[in-house]
Order: sequence, then C-alpha cells, then structure tokens
Amino acid sequence: MKNTAKKLLGSAVSPGIAIGKALLYQGSDPGEIAPHRIQTDQLDAELRRFKGACHEAAQEIRDLQAQVEQEGSKESQEILSAHLMMIEDVDFHDQVEGRLKETEQNIEWVVYDISHSLMQTILASPDPAFRERASDILDVSRRILCRLLSVTVVSLSDLDRDVILVASDLLPSEVLTMNRARVKGLAMDMGGNTSHTAILARAFGIPAVLGLSRATAEIQDEDLLALNGQTGELLINPSPSELEALEKERLRYSQRQEGLDRIHDLEARTLDGHLVELKANIGIPEEAEGLLHYGAQGVGLFRSEFLFLTHAEEDSKEAADEETQLEAYIRVLKAMGDLPVTIRTVDLGGDKILPGLHTAVEKNPLLGWRAIRFSLSMRDFFKTQLRAILRASVHGRVKIMFPLISGLEELEEALGVLEEAKGECRAKGQPFKEEIEVGVMIEVPSAALCAGILAKKAAFFSIGTNDLVQYTLAVDRGNEKVSYLAQGLHPAIIRLIKMTIDAAHAQGIRAAMCGEMAGEPRTAALLLGLGLDEFSMAASSIPLVKEVIRGLRVKDCQALAAELLQGDSYEANRAILDKWAAAHLPKE
Repeated sequence: MKNTAKKLLGSAVSPGIAIGKALLYQGSDPGEIAPHRIQTDQLDAELRRFKGACHEAAQEIRDLQAQVEQEGSKESQEILSAHLMMIEDVDFHDQVEGRLKETEQNIEWVVYDISHSLMQTILASPDPAFRERASDILDVSRRILCRLLSVTVVSLSDLDRDVILVASDLLPSEVLTMNRARVKGLAMDMGGNTSHTAILARAFGIPAVLGLSRATAEIQDEDLLALNGQTGELLINPSPSELEALEKERLRYSQRQEGLDRIHDLEARTLDGHLVELKANIGIPEEAEGLLHYGAQGVGLFRSEFLFLTHAEEDSKEAADEETQLEAYIRVLKAMGDLPVTIRTVDLGGDKILPGLHTAVEKNPLLGWRAIRFSLSMRDFFKTQLRAILRASVHGRVKIMFPLISGLEELEEALGVLEEAKGECRAKGQPFKEEIEVGVMIEVPSAALCAGILAKKAAFFSIGTNDLVQYTLAVDRGNEKVSYLAQGLHPAIIRLIKMTIDAAHAQGIRAAMCGEMAGEPRTAALLLGLGLDEFSMAASSIPLVKEVIRGLRVKDCQALAAELLQGDSYEANRAILDKWAAAHLPKE
C-alpha cells in the first residue's frame, strides 16, 4: 500500500461519502483484434458465427431485463432496451454482412472495425453528453466480440467484500450486473454527469466521482480511498487525521440527509410566511423519475437539446424526430403529474454541436449560431420541436421557454413560429392546450436591460446566470485562464438580476432563476431578498435550499440584498455575504 496521501479531483455526479478499500477493475476486454483474410467459401460460416453471437448476447440482455424489471429500475430498463435494439438492428446486420463480403476479412475484425468507426465519430463531438453515448456502442460490441472469441466475461456480480470500484470506464451492463450491496463508491477516469454510469449511480444511491483522468494510474488494489460525491474529491490513502475528519463529515452528511428527509413534505416558506417555489433542472427524461423524492415542485428547466444530442446519428437532421420528442416530453409530464414542466427549446450551437448540422467552424461559437438563433434559421426543425411540445401539453402542465433572447424582434419571431406550429397541429387534428405559458430566458445583458419591453410579450422570465455572467463579464467559463473572473457576486450581475425581477413584477409576471446561483444556499438568501419568485436547481440541492429558506426572514434577506446592491466589487460582496451567512445560515 502506498504511504503518501494524494488527492484527485473529478466531477461529483452522485452524492454521498464513501470510505473503503479500492478494487481496480479492468473490465471484460476481448483484447487486441487483428484482421486476416478468409476464404470465400468461409463467408457463410463467419456470418452464422456472427448471428449466433448476436443471439447469445441478445438473450443475455433479455435475462438482465427480467432481473431489473423485478427491481423496478426504469433507468436500467431504458438502457437495456437501447442495447437490445442495437444488437437486433437490421441496418447493423446488413452493414456487417456487406463489409464481410466486400473485404473477406474475419468477422471479429469486421464487427470491431464498424463499431470502432462509429465510436470515433461520436467521440469527435465537442459535446460531452453526446460523447458519452459511445459507451453504449462499446458495451454492445464487446458482448458480441467476447462470444465470437470465446472470452470469459468477468462479472462484478460475485463481489464478496465492500469496495470502492475504480475503473477507467464502466459499461452500463457492468453497472447493472455488479453486486451493488458491496460497491460503496465509484471512481472512474472517464465519464460525466449525463453518462449512463452517473445516471445509474444516482438511481442506486452509490456515491460517485467521474472524470478523474488518472485514477487507475494512481490507485492500486487495496489502497484506502475516501470519495466525496458532493465535492468531487478522491483521497488516496488519507492520513489518520484526514480519515477522522472524513468520518465526521460522513456522519454529518448522514445526519443532514435524515434531517432533510424530515422536511420533504414541508413548504419552502420563510419564518415570516413568504412562500417560495423550488423546482429542478433536468437534461434527460430519466432524471424526472426521481425528482419528487427531493421535493421538487416541478421542472423549472428541461434542457431539451440533450435529447437531440443523445439521439444523433450520422444523419443528424433525423435526430430526435417528432414522435421521439413527443414520447420524451410525455414521459416527463407524466412523471411530474400536476406539477409544471418548463421545456426550453433547443440550445444547440456554442459548445453543444449537433453533428451534420453544425459543419462550419465558427471563430466565436458562443457568440454565434446557437440557441434561438439556430432555431429561427432552422424553421422546420424548430416547428417539429414546437409541435411535439404542443401535442404533449394535453398530458400535463407544460410551459415553453425560449433561450438566448436578445431583444423583442427574436421573441416576436419565435412566437410567430409557435403560432404556425399550432396551426399545423390543428390542420392534422392533433389536440393541444391552447393556453400555454411562453417565457424567456434572460441570459444576455441586452435582455436584462430591455426586460421591461420583453415582459409585455412574455408570460414569465427565467434568469440563466451561467450565461448572464459569461456574457456580461466577457468571460469564457470553460477557459481555465480566465474562469476565475466568472463571479455571480459581481456588482453588475446583481444589478442586472434586480433589474430583471423588478421589470417582471412591474408587468405582473413571475421571475425565476435556473442558473447555478439558484442552488447555492448563500446566494439563495440574496435572491430571495432581490424578490425572486422561483428557484430551479439540481434536484439534489433542493432539500438544503429549502432548509435554508425555512430559517430566513424576508426582511433580513432584503437588507442583505440592499447592502450587496451598493457593493463596489465581487471581493467586497463576497466578504459581506460571508459575514451575513455566518450569522443567519445553519451551521454545517
């Protein structure tokens, strides 16, 4: 065992603290596959081997489906269904047969080459959510190749001791089959918040930190690990004092969760009676299933672009067609029952590229063809999404929100396209709710400065602080050299938020926020003082923000807001907020 403690930092994707011994997992790798020529009279036999391997792999997936059906895990069922569709896809089989006959190479190489090429196409995307779909292709291809090569599949289902599982990557099937009672935490080199591993870890309640880059290089079997699924930290062989502190933190976390569970059914109402709505941000339909567990009062932001990115194939214009979108929106609406669901129309472009449609390289993509600009220039694409949302509206309380509106012209044009979509639904006899609230995201300074104008046409505002900070302060938050300047407490940001909220209230509409600031307990107090009506955040942040709000008085928050509105720098504002939080917020 190593004696020197090390700290790695990754993406915190599933909350909780885990302390335990490492198990370094290499996975079921069929090994290196080399091509070789085969005789023409062997082609039929090779093809039969391929079909037999697919049949065996499909049967294994069906067995897994029967297992997870008893567990009632919808996330697991969705993933397995997608894998089964891949294995049984007629186009895939035709492609393999065509390549086999064309090249007369061994079937293992043909399967590997086709799947590898598709994975490389997906991994070339700059969007991390889309790149993570490559794990599904790897999972399916490995199943087939292991059977073609008679490779023994290593199973994590036989674990007989508690471990923190360390891997470069985990295939969805490996997460589904592992002995989850024994896996106390997950640490991976690869992966992010929207990967299947992250989704399943959250569904199974396993603390997880992904995107660690060098976990498998730095960690040895039996190393003692301390994993923090809230902060993204992973300590390797912590010292006795570090271990003691982490054990205390784990106990506090457990006690805090028990306390937060007790307020699950209580309102987010301040001590002086002011009621606040707390909603959740989601990126994929699967996330909606667990929102009620956190006490969410609806979905304040459904980032619909991830639906397109995860369905994109080589022909991206067919990605997430109308029926696919309709099914996804209905799923979320049904999961939320009578609670509202705000669907943001696609925010594609910038750092979220849809292969096949975004072909030209832009010098400044975050200032270019993205969000509502993309939608308005791709009118048929836009109307397809709007029709799907309209048709889904009969299944729940849906709201529509347009992203990156910079002025009245864009809003009026978008509303015009929505009316066209309604007309097309009527012509086809497709029912929808006529009265649907349509709102605007306030993400650029021009929108905040013209909020009084936009409020006359919008049913609500939702402030997207991530982009508002980026555009107001001219900071690329993805650039580590300048990201330190992206400060939500900058005087300009606080004043633009106040301006937006006041303009909304003057016109009689509500002001919400779906940016990162809404989910921070300290800034939640500031936002309450500024007059914000609705807070939307990561679902796991809702209980803590609710607890904070229930211990506040609006007049105290208003006094804080008034002081910060007079602040002359973000450093000064941070000092003010730190002092106020120490006096008014619950101690950890």
